[in-house]
Amino acid sequence: MKELLELFSSFGHITFGHVIMWLIGGILIYLAIKKDMEPTLLLPMGFGAILVNLPFSGAIGAEGPLTTLFNAGISNELFPLILFIGIGAMIDFGPLLSNPKLMIFGAAAQFGIFFTLCLASMFFDINDAASIAIIGAADGPTAISVAIKLGSQYLGAIMVAAYSYMALVPIIQPPVIKLLTTKKERMIRMPYEGKSVSKTTKILFPIIITVIAGLFSPESVALVGFLMFGNLIRECGVLDSLSETAQKVLANLITIFLGITIACQMEAEKFLQKETLLILGLGLFAFIFDTAGGVLFAKLINLFSKKKINPMIGAAGISAFPMSGRVVHKMGIKEDPQNFLLMHSIGVNVSGQIASVIAGGLILKFFM
Repeated sequence: MKELLELFSSFGHITFGHVIMWLIGGILIYLAIKKDMEPTLLLPMGFGAILVNLPFSGAIGAEGPLTTLFNAGISNELFPLILFIGIGAMIDFGPLLSNPKLMIFGAAAQFGIFFTLCLASMFFDINDAASIAIIGAADGPTAISVAIKLGSQYLGAIMVAAYSYMALVPIIQPPVIKLLTTKKERMIRMPYEGKSVSKTTKILFPIIITVIAGLFSPESVALVGFLMFGNLIRECGVLDSLSETAQKVLANLITIFLGITIACQMEAEKFLQKETLLILGLGLFAFIFDTAGGVLFAKLINLFSKKKINPMIGAAGISAFPMSGRVVHKMGIKEDPQNFLLMHSIGVNVSGQIASVIAGGLILKFFM
């Protein structure tokens, strides 16, 4: 009888918080499978949330494998940095290099980060506020690195918000873009006049960007450097097998580990707090204002430019690559089937990838 009671002893320790976290995990899994929203991240996160919220779970704790992975790969920023190598290997900077002025839209789309920082500082300590604000970059690895370096106590909520909003780009961005633009503006055609970019330029670009970013923001060197190292592997032309490995095997493997390990910070006791809801709200606020910042900046340029820019491309300046670029392209096609904005939006999108990392470095420089 005693052995039977021990077998079912865990049932008596199930709390309402555990059940809520199981539901949250189930929702993440549903979004990953049914809605195809960043399944490589949301599915591991969802399943991990269930794992860590089982009473007396052996997945966490001093000898738990998820805790071990967290200490080995996230608390020291290793997983996010290695993932940046894979991301860098995926990015083609050609559209940006053929039209360098697109870089300014990537910078403009970081406006929401600093606006949110001011707002979040009203509710949280400045380091926590800075960590929350970087959610607006729509860059999960950068958000994790900043939150860890600044010692934020809300790492779990920040990670979940950052990756969830990345997955929700196709839902969040279109209403914001439509609210800020007229149909006439959304139908502005932008013929692609990209110039051919030499191999030498593509090789020098990641090196030069790393040096410039490092001189202005030394704290961003690891983030920018790993991203650009991955791109250099892609563009050098002599490491094709390594480039393919970085883009597929390495990126996928780290993404799986990262997604399920994030769940270590999703225990009910830590996660189900009023501060979590506030962080999710502030993250959404940052995301919306980053999108708005890019769109409004494009509209501002149109006031002084004879050659009009479709303001929708400004929204692609967030770091969610290539999702945001595709969203803008699809919106352009919907308004005018002959309006192809993909190359412009992708150029802005990759500039946003660089800008978000530099923004993270600036945040660290100001508050470390």
